[in-house]
Amino acid sequence: MTPARTSLSPTEQRHPATEDIDTVGTIEVLRRINREDHVAVDAVAEVLPRLADVVDLAAERFRRGGTVHYFGAGTSGRLGVLDASELMPTYNLPPGRVVGHIAGGSDALVRAVEDAEDSAAEGRRDAAGLGPDDVAIGLAASGSTPYVGGALEAARAAGAYTVLVSSNPGAPLAAGVDTDIVLRTGPEVVTGSTRLKAGTAQKLVLNGFSTALMIAVGRTFGNLMVSVVATNAKLRERTVRILQEATGVAEAEARILLERCDGDLKTAIVVALAAADPAPARHALARTDGSVRAALAELDGHGGAGS
Repeated sequence: MTPARTSLSPTEQRHPATEDIDTVGTIEVLRRINREDHVAVDAVAEVLPRLADVVDLAAERFRRGGTVHYFGAGTSGRLGVLDASELMPTYNLPPGRVVGHIAGGSDALVRAVEDAEDSAAEGRRDAAGLGPDDVAIGLAASGSTPYVGGALEAARAAGAYTVLVSSNPGAPLAAGVDTDIVLRTGPEVVTGSTRLKAGTAQKLVLNGFSTALMIAVGRTFGNLMVSVVATNAKLRERTVRILQEATGVAEAEARILLERCDGDLKTAIVVALAAADPAPARHALARTDGSVRAALAELDGHGGAGS
């Protein structure tokens, strides 16, 4: 067995349990990959307290109009862009509030632009314009990607809060950020293939961070996706179901409520639960940054507590 080179990032070291993986049957290959997937889940569980602190800080800045930016190269960059892009349809988030940046630009989403990650200058350019109310999250399995380093350096110089998410306890970029989140995923099943455990752990961190952020800023009501915008027939039917779940009204009444509220789901929920007219419901939502629960409290909580 070849000894691990401990000077390398753990993601670049050989995994002793998979050195013979090309000699075993397919089911055993899949079992070994699956066992390592559990390592990724456990690694995320260990960092939840630090992640919670980042969510709370980001939510405070977000409420003041700040933005969140992800920076990464390769798999890490694609995961950041994916997370940011999915928030817009799911939570009706305006463009520019959570933004994913990938080394090499949009071309790198569908093909490898491997040398782009070596450009700290590109990272600095992509972080230009960030300010004190913004949050910059660097995603780099090795914790050493120059593109990510350049972006975080520029972001911190501009007063933004900076976070590094890596799988390397000795990440070179860690010293230059406000919060260092280390996912202890260890060596990969296939040496250096960080699209496996390291990528899975990053995806879980992003899922948790952005979902908790959206909850914190009132983009849900209970566990209901109340910020969804009904832009097609499927989504219009979903808003009817969500309104029924949130308020307990029958389907026919839900449809009438939505029509009275010009199709706006949050307004319809507040109207139903606070026994209010649409106009004061809209005003309460506007004053509370679109939070259904806060709008209900402002209207004196007339009606149920929600989901």
